[in-house]
Amino acid sequence: MRNTCCNSRDDAYTVARQGSPGRGFGIGGIEVAALQQYGWHLPCEEDMRERIGKRAIGGLFAALLVVLVLTEKRLPGSTEHEKSAPHAPKFQVDPLWPLPLTNHWVLGSVTGVTVDAEDHIWVLQQGADSLGANEKGAILVPPTGCCEPAPLILEFDAAGKLMASWSGSGEDYEYPLSPGGIAVDSRGNVWIAATGELAPVIGFGPRPAKPPPPGDAEVLEFSSVGRVLLKIGGKKADQDSKLEGPLAVSVDSAAGEVYVADSGNRRIAVFDDASGAFKRQWGAYGEKPEGGNLAPYSPSAEPAKQFRSANCAAIAKDGLVYICDRQGDRIQVFHKDGTYLKEAIVLKATLGEGSVWDIAFSSDPQQQFLYVADGQDKNILILDRNSLETIASFGQGGRYPGEFYAVGSVAVDSKGNIYTGETSEGKRVQKFVHLPAASLAQGH
Repeated sequence: MRNTCCNSRDDAYTVARQGSPGRGFGIGGIEVAALQQYGWHLPCEEDMRERIGKRAIGGLFAALLVVLVLTEKRLPGSTEHEKSAPHAPKFQVDPLWPLPLTNHWVLGSVTGVTVDAEDHIWVLQQGADSLGANEKGAILVPPTGCCEPAPLILEFDAAGKLMASWSGSGEDYEYPLSPGGIAVDSRGNVWIAATGELAPVIGFGPRPAKPPPPGDAEVLEFSSVGRVLLKIGGKKADQDSKLEGPLAVSVDSAAGEVYVADSGNRRIAVFDDASGAFKRQWGAYGEKPEGGNLAPYSPSAEPAKQFRSANCAAIAKDGLVYICDRQGDRIQVFHKDGTYLKEAIVLKATLGEGSVWDIAFSSDPQQQFLYVADGQDKNILILDRNSLETIASFGQGGRYPGEFYAVGSVAVDSKGNIYTGETSEGKRVQKFVHLPAASLAQGH
């Protein structure tokens, strides 16, 4: 096997495509010539040894036996709609993103991913609370080996380099239990939602003698370096501001407002982003939110009159607000004042945790597409934003690059690249590079 040094990722791809004289380029005993028909791009061995170490080579390249060029899967629909719907974009997984973390850090369950104005990717994860004892041996007493939980909030650049990270309690606040969604406003401040619920103990090893008390259900605003600026909710909040299991937060910087997907209260609640004062709320169909139990979801039943689990609020450039109702398998669309506009049922046969876990918009000026993280079915759905019809999807259940386990977060940068986060036992983030139409036409 030829050992060729690669000066860049593009060089590595070139080596993989050209191959060794008279035969396909092989790594770890895998011949790539037979795979080139699929358009695979594999880095050279020396470059990979430098980045992740010798012991990981065999496992990583075995993992790359997944089709990395993700063409869209057209979903069933009317012939008329398929003719009129815009052509779905295509994406290619970047199996080397992000770069390896330092200090033997590992990610726990990822609960939020967002992209800021500088195309930096922010990740919120649950850390030690979601790791098994065999994943956090360095912090056990006594230590039992590798590894150490990564900080709960991490900032990456588009190339996957870790730019900053922080977590922990401050002088005037306790870091919340069970963090959920994350957002970054136009000033670069970081907002997170947290349910305050206790995370289950995972894996083997010693259990705490006494579990900590439940934390506050709240939304916190931090500076970009982790200094707390504002708190919404908590045990001392008034009735309108009292949150119950908030799962996500979005910021409308132009209007100076914060939207909270307050799942336990079956509502969307809007607050002033400077003072934290409550401004308005609404439930499903723009009606007054009501508590109480709902009948179990059934695909054959009429949609519930209340949100089953309001778990995201995404604000489009045209001012429309898109709400995820995960366990109701639906998206509802509103004006900012809570006026109901329309609804889309998304894969209504999906049971369990439901199909609509998070929403992001495509980066084109019209935001033609919605990208929906479907953690139950383990893929990313592509919807026509105008009709809310599902026109394509990519991904499937699995552990290899380009596959998903409980994909619960999705975000898009200014170049149209998609970033995903996997919660529960998924515990990773992935990048999917947007393939321009011109590149596809040339066969790249």
